[in-house]
Amino acid sequence: MITVVGTGTGAPPAARELAGARLVVGGRRHLAAAPVPADAEQVVLGPLAPALDVVERHLEKDSRVVVLASGDPGFFGIVRVLAERFGAGRLDVRPGVSSVAAAFARVGLPWDDAVVVSAHGRDLRTAVNVCRARPKVAVLTGPGAGPAELGAALTADARVLVVASAIGTGDERVERVTPVEAAARDWGSAVSVVLCLDESRALGAVRTVAGPAAAPGRWALEEGEFTHRDSMITKFEVRALALARLGPRLGDLVWDVGAGSGSVAVECARLGAAVVAVEKTPDGVGRIRANAAAHEVDVRVVHGSAPDALAGLDDPDAVFVGGGGRELADIVAVCARRARRSVVVAMAALDRVPAVRAALTGAGFGCDGVLLQSSRLAPLPGDVTRLAATNPVFLLWGARHGAGSPVSREGVAL
Repeated sequence: MITVVGTGTGAPPAARELAGARLVVGGRRHLAAAPVPADAEQVVLGPLAPALDVVERHLEKDSRVVVLASGDPGFFGIVRVLAERFGAGRLDVRPGVSSVAAAFARVGLPWDDAVVVSAHGRDLRTAVNVCRARPKVAVLTGPGAGPAELGAALTADARVLVVASAIGTGDERVERVTPVEAAARDWGSAVSVVLCLDESRALGAVRTVAGPAAAPGRWALEEGEFTHRDSMITKFEVRALALARLGPRLGDLVWDVGAGSGSVAVECARLGAAVVAVEKTPDGVGRIRANAAAHEVDVRVVHGSAPDALAGLDDPDAVFVGGGGRELADIVAVCARRARRSVVVAMAALDRVPAVRAALTGAGFGCDGVLLQSSRLAPLPGDVTRLAATNPVFLLWGARHGAGSPVSREGVAL
């Protein structure tokens, strides 16, 4: 049997939890603070494979093994590795208070509606995009993915960072800082967790299911659910297929270039993605912000003309490009060079199709497309119905060769 002991928020394990142990495994600080039996072998955790081999040798001799870990070892902890190697039935897990629970307790907030994402040994961009998209996020940090790096990536976002360091010890610190302030500091190695909050929405609604809000029950919303100018909006039939090809999800970053009313941007945000909407007209910028607020999602709006306005943005997972100006192919080419997964382009002019297709294939994308033509039911006098045709739209999409499925979300607790 392997007893896995979570040390909670700094409290060492009791002597009874280690009594009779022939092997005790843990981090250096855990071992130093624990009442390890004098005759027990100790293994300081570094690379996991050698430590697991030692554990296996002791199990073969039916020796008692104790593994010390921080907080709740079943929450982004060592329980997963031990269960995979030795089987869940051989584990006796005794969890402590996780750093996430302790950090939210320190600031007096419930966390049943929080998203928890690990940046420890993982790509920081997933954590950054979750922080952009959700109002209450806990980030488990690691080397090269701490408060400074997180703050530097979020300087354009209206967020507050709560940095909790050395939780449960005499050196505990819980500090509220802006992303700019976080980026300017050296935080050392004692950071336990970083909370990223939109404080205006930090309490949230009473929940029945823990974790982030469920995906919307419908998408490709009616045009009337958005503010727009003279029907200048991506029609819901086009939006439905565009969303299917974009595949927006939690942890993704999506660009909506030439956003207009921002209908595609808002729909991607409703599906969990972090979204940047690029729009060159001042009245369009206002409409996008109004639509995002009406649908209670975060959309960062950049006022400027593509491709120049794209230069300072983080590379996206997926891009939607709307409109049909002379610069369309050049804009698509820039987007395709930077997109990690897919680019979707909507246009009305047949003349633009060959150049856009060449821009996608020239950037290494496979390219496909359709001409979408639909007719909607429309009433006529006399309680009869006719078909009213909508304007035809070309939809082209490119998927990067070998990109496969969207970036893994194994670092996100749902």
